[in-house]
Amino acid sequence: MNAQKRQQIFARLKAENPNPTTELAYTTPFELLIAVILSAQATDVGVNKATARLYPVANTPETILALGLDGLKSHIKTIGLYNTKAENIIKTCQMLISLHGSEIPQTRSELEALPGVGRKTANVVLNTAFGQPTIAVDTHIFRVSNRTKLAPGKDVVEVERKLEKFVPAEYKQDAHHWLILHGRYTCIARKPRCGSCIIEDLCEYRDKVFD
Repeated sequence: MNAQKRQQIFARLKAENPNPTTELAYTTPFELLIAVILSAQATDVGVNKATARLYPVANTPETILALGLDGLKSHIKTIGLYNTKAENIIKTCQMLISLHGSEIPQTRSELEALPGVGRKTANVVLNTAFGQPTIAVDTHIFRVSNRTKLAPGKDVVEVERKLEKFVPAEYKQDAHHWLILHGRYTCIARKPRCGSCIIEDLCEYRDKVFD
């Protein structure tokens, strides 16, 4: 795919949705971090239902630690892998208090040192909470990037690096939100909705579906 097509793709995505953001509910960087940890192999809708119960009771490292492991589990037990996630969140809260004065660090390396936080989670927090032009590649972005030929790659790290290289600078801040939403609602996994896609004529997918 050439640079002109990429420019047009993001221009259209921006025109349709000028101010995209995560569908996870949060009000502070800490709430966002916990929500993203919980979102691994879970839907944003499911996470939001759980955090709607959790955050009024505990939405800081100190108050989550006060719940204890079992107390935390009781609030998030509707989410897949909740036992492991609860253990990671407790450990993360302890580290945030002891190492970062209960603040969320603003570097990838410090974020990735927290239990339950991988590269994708760190990128989401850096981008959404702190306005850094990072690109978090999830399954939706990986699929869209490969299917459209926007930034094909064999794994998420390769796709991330290609997107960082190819996405025009003026669109980089919001790029991963646009691509996630496009993959979630239009370029879906089983049967892409090519007939209602605003970038269909720019996409280089060979097996487009119009019925």
